[in-house]
Amino acid sequence: MYAASSSVSAPPRPLHPRPAGNGPYLDPVRPAPPVLGAGRTRRVPGLGTQPLSGRLDLSGPQGAQLRTAIASVHRICPEFAPVQVLRRSGRSVLLVGTTGRSTAVAKVLLDHSPVWAERVRHEIAAYRSFVRHRPPVRVPRLIAADPDNCTLVIERMPGRVAALHRHPAEAPPRADIRTALGAVCRLNAWRPPAGTFDAPLDYATRINRYHELGLLTDRDLGDLQKLLHGISASAGRGGMGQFCHGDALLSNILLSPAGPVLVDWEHAGWYLPGYDLATLWAVLGDAPVARRQISQIAQSAGPASRDAFLVNLMLVLTREIRTYETAVQRSMHDTTPAAPGVAHPGAAPSGEEQRLLLRRLHDDCQLARRAVRAAVGTR
Repeated sequence: MYAASSSVSAPPRPLHPRPAGNGPYLDPVRPAPPVLGAGRTRRVPGLGTQPLSGRLDLSGPQGAQLRTAIASVHRICPEFAPVQVLRRSGRSVLLVGTTGRSTAVAKVLLDHSPVWAERVRHEIAAYRSFVRHRPPVRVPRLIAADPDNCTLVIERMPGRVAALHRHPAEAPPRADIRTALGAVCRLNAWRPPAGTFDAPLDYATRINRYHELGLLTDRDLGDLQKLLHGISASAGRGGMGQFCHGDALLSNILLSPAGPVLVDWEHAGWYLPGYDLATLWAVLGDAPVARRQISQIAQSAGPASRDAFLVNLMLVLTREIRTYETAVQRSMHDTTPAAPGVAHPGAAPSGEEQRLLLRRLHDDCQLARRAVRAAVGTR
């Protein structure tokens, strides 16, 4: 059993019944308390409709960085007139502006390390593919792109974001969740032409890496490998690949009268079935009805799809635990104030909010672990 580090441990809490049927195997489990503001990110509901206002501050070191980013955009889209910064971090800057009579969003990578450069190039490749092969969901139109300089310009889509934060503090309205889930399921049923997209995730490598880091136990390693073997056998009889967004968070889905819009395609490609469903399940800790529906969808295609969903769920939850524990440890040791308007690299919920979120993630991981073991027992 993987235990939380001492820096994020939480005091014991009383047990309360949770409605049955909100786990990956529809098992009952203890409830997680409300996460007040947990999981907040610097993500802006930003590709949706927001009034264009404010001024760009081009003074000082941050201004110089911004001028460089704008110059990168103008090289591929001279008519882009920047209006305001939607988001700025140590890795990238997101600008909103106009191109003629239209509104556009420009994304410029600041950190050109291989990992981040590859993500932006992957996203550019996805948008270029969508020009030729339209997915069954709405996506922003590609305006211009430069893979070498990791610069992307897309149309600014109308709508409101389905959730402001990665892990919503409160469950979004059921209608919003239903709309988002419907869009994800339509996307997952899409079969783009062969060779259009690759497989971003090497499952065996990821599982082994998490095991080496101590995030998965020896039994977890064996169980997940057994499920992968069974899934591979099923794939040989008909194929198990599924096209997924790869980061199907509610904060990456815009809701508009014309239909939901999916943004941020850095991880799009072929996965084992249920990767997007596992992502939604992981962040909907306060929406048991939605979790039950996701579990039912994941199991509806048979044991192989169920097992694929469980493998995905274990990897997604383990990644979330690792991400938030790392953020807490970084914030404890890095007290340097962030520059105005710049998201601090260690910026993350802290204190009780962080402990509650991590406790819920650990509870969810234990639930998924039990479901994996039950699935192995049926093999």
